Amino acid sequence: MTITRAVIPAASFGTRMLPAAKAIPKEMVPVVDKPAIQYVVEEAVQSGATDVLVITGRGKGAREDHFVVYAAAAGLRTRACCELR
Repeated sequence: MTITRAVIPAASFGTRMLPAAKAIPKEMVPVVDKPAIQYVVEEAVQSGATDVLVITGRGKGAREDHFVVYAAAAGLRTRACCELR
């Protein structure tokens, strides 16, 4: 059986990383040269995932903005997301 989907939860408040998490979502904290969450997404893609779903919270558009640019540069397809209430 081949796994082709990855679900990455990234919707918490980042309270353990305060006060840094007030300015930037914790998933976007740079590790060496790129955001921490990008390492997770790249690993999922390298492992064969063709669909990657990142669960996000409200008001944290920095992740979405980053991955739209990243996907375009990598030649990947993106889809719009929605917020569940």
